[in-house]
Amino acid sequence: MPRPPALDPLLLTAALQGLEAQRQHLDDQIATVRQMLGNRPAPAPGVTPPGVPAKRVVSAAARRRMAPAQKRRWAAVKTAEQASKAPAAPEQSARPKRRMSAAGRKRIVDALKKRWAAYHKAQAAAPEPPQKAKEAPAKKRRLSAAGRKAMAEGSRRRWAAVRAKAAEAKKAAAKKVAKKTAPPAGK
Repeated sequence: MPRPPALDPLLLTAALQGLEAQRQHLDDQIATVRQMLGNRPAPAPGVTPPGVPAKRVVSAAARRRMAPAQKRRWAAVKTAEQASKAPAAPEQSARPKRRMSAAGRKRIVDALKKRWAAYHKAQAAAPEPPQKAKEAPAKKRRLSAAGRKAMAEGSRRRWAAVRAKAAEAKKAAAKKVAKKTAPPAGK
């Protein structure tokens, strides 16, 4: 079984220098893009940038003392909310609600009945408009054989003209292309 070739330390050193140069180039490009975005440069892991306070660490005992205090504060907030949501006494409006008396309702109903009776009486007295007699449907026109032949001939002539124009346009385009691509005349 062949052994892998031994790597020369000089070759490895050169490879390492090349990779470090590439990494430096990439870091510069990343910093440029971050600057364009308006972001701060990313801090090295484990190092806090200047001006930023270090993260506070709270011990387990302190967390045990903080939990019941926070529960008491939330309980107070919730009871205050429930007290504010308690139904208040209904407010009296400036004017009392108006009620219709039975006599007033009866007068309105009688007036409506009188109006509808007059309307129906007028409808009954009016003469009925004469109804149109149903007309027989128009007889469908048929095209004679001569008419069909004339239509077909006209259609053929129109399409022949369209095809002729298209062929002329194609020939003109081909001449234009040939003229552009032709070698220049000798001088």
